[in-house]
Amino acid sequence: MKGVFMRAEAVPKKEYKLKDYEKVTGKYYQANNVWKNPKLEVRGDLPMPAVGPKDLLIQVKSCGVCGTDVHCLEHDNDGYVVYPWHLRLNIVLGHELSGVVAQVGSEVRYFAVGDYVCTEEMIWCGECIPCRNGFPNQCERLEEIGLTVDGGMADYCVSPAKICWKLDPIRELYGDSRDVFDFGALVEPVSVAYNAIFERGQGFRPGAYCAVYGGGPIGLFGTALMKAGGASKVIVFEPLEERRRLAKVMGADYVYDTNDLAKNKTSPAELVMELTRGRGADVNLEASGVGHIVFPEIVNSIAVNANIVQTALSGEPVPILFPPLQGKGAQIFSSIGHSGNGTFENVIRLMGAGMIDIRPLIGASYTLDQAHDAFAEAKKRISSVIMFKN
Repeated sequence: MKGVFMRAEAVPKKEYKLKDYEKVTGKYYQANNVWKNPKLEVRGDLPMPAVGPKDLLIQVKSCGVCGTDVHCLEHDNDGYVVYPWHLRLNIVLGHELSGVVAQVGSEVRYFAVGDYVCTEEMIWCGECIPCRNGFPNQCERLEEIGLTVDGGMADYCVSPAKICWKLDPIRELYGDSRDVFDFGALVEPVSVAYNAIFERGQGFRPGAYCAVYGGGPIGLFGTALMKAGGASKVIVFEPLEERRRLAKVMGADYVYDTNDLAKNKTSPAELVMELTRGRGADVNLEASGVGHIVFPEIVNSIAVNANIVQTALSGEPVPILFPPLQGKGAQIFSSIGHSGNGTFENVIRLMGAGMIDIRPLIGASYTLDQAHDAFAEAKKRISSVIMFKN
């Protein structure tokens, strides 16, 4: 079997104290303090995945290159990966995937060979206290496809049936075209944005004013979801020209170049207050990864009872002045993951209803043999989504 394999050395930094969990599992919660000298390989000698009684074997058709994948490969001057979260190497990368069911485990119900499916990235156990209390994204025994176990940048991928979802609503709209698999691959990142806005961030009433900081995939998907949810204005701040263009395509009402604003000494907060007639933004999505820069702008442009949702992973401390938050009665929510609460099913339904069209966000496509070219393109961060297609 062919796949895109990433290897690295586990060399914990002297100041990083390993937790017992990390010592036992080889999964590190601060990967940028442990994994060193990452290397990407295209291998044709990988064994076929073993299919357990509760698993599906998926013949992968589309797999996106996430910013997380790029961060796993990028490294600092000392050779440590820049990705700051949960990671166990050496594995096949890829967690934004869809395909056709090729084999069904002996105990699996509801799926059959030939089904078009996508999968959640987070393999929650369902037995630990967070899972039992309805918090699968905080699972204590979490495995992650393409981050701690082999992923979808390969000919085949195994996933537990409990986290797989049929793409029937999308297939009804688009037929048996390649588009179905591209939509299916991107259900995962769209669900990350959905979970941030509507579950962790508690949603909003139609007519709300929304501000999005960062026009990467999560910010762009968040923009589309906000418009689908009835936001009257969505204001996006993003320095890259192509992403600003895509933000307009995804429904943003106003899009601003943060570099130009800095040159003109105009703050995002001033613009938000002007565009909302002094009311401020009801929903503020931090998807830039530079929260230390963004949060002061957010705090100065929130509405009464505003929700601030942090979804980007950042290694920098964030300065927060609390009196303005307290005065406005605002809330800060942190968000990670996408599982639970019907999120995947609802995103698939929205796509199947034509309320979210992600096709404009798909940039270049590559074969597995072109993995190095694909990652080189993804590192440019010009087009929003790079896709492997089998």
